[in-house]
Amino acid sequence: MMGSRFLAAALLLAPLVLLRQRGKPENRPSWRQIRNCALIGTFMLVGGMGMTAVAEQTISSGATTVMIASMPLFSTLWTLLAGGRLRPYEIGAIALGSIGIAVLFRGAEFQASTVGVLALTTAIASWSFGSQLSKRIDMPRGTTAFVLEMAFGGVALVLLSLITGEPWPKHIGMHAALAWGYLVVFGSAIAFTAYMALVERVSTVMATSYVYVNPPIALLMGAWLADEVVAPQTLGATGIILAAVVVLTAGATRAARRAAA
Repeated sequence: MMGSRFLAAALLLAPLVLLRQRGKPENRPSWRQIRNCALIGTFMLVGGMGMTAVAEQTISSGATTVMIASMPLFSTLWTLLAGGRLRPYEIGAIALGSIGIAVLFRGAEFQASTVGVLALTTAIASWSFGSQLSKRIDMPRGTTAFVLEMAFGGVALVLLSLITGEPWPKHIGMHAALAWGYLVVFGSAIAFTAYMALVERVSTVMATSYVYVNPPIALLMGAWLADEVVAPQTLGATGIILAAVVVLTAGATRAARRAAA
């Protein structure tokens, strides 16, 4: 089902890509660029999203959230291995964000299997590596790249599903159909496209910093919609995490202004 959602999102955005390329052959991707999109789609959607789905079969959602919050650390590793350098504000933001996540889940009990941990570690490494690689290889710009990545990644996920004999539902209820449609539009066509557009414009460390914001937002939404109790520990951790995002955003803004001066 994951593959079908990305394929549907690619088909949804394809007319926009074709419209932009109409009468402009220079905007059409080369075979090299198409191949590179297939590579990025495989790393991010098969390695990243697919392996996360595998991990969540044997690992609790809390453990998943905490592990995924390590993604900026992986982005840091790939940046350094590629010969890049971290700016002081990026180091400070990563430290603050990591502390915030630690405070948020301090004392929590998680369930995790060795297979689940290995699968999720692979997913985090693959997603962050694909993000870094997309900035360093020849890619078509904008929506064209994102549509091709979702198309190739979606096809690969569907093929893996068929090869492994994953059962497909014979009947899909209204709630399941609406949830699938939500993931197609908001989770894939909008969210994935927005993330990849961000990767094009900012450092990978900053692009992956969204993982710091997800946990406190989820807890606060639970308090708002489900009347869950928000502990002082949660509020304190949220403040630390938001401080990390502010440090990262303010630092990036100042760096961009200096570069433009």
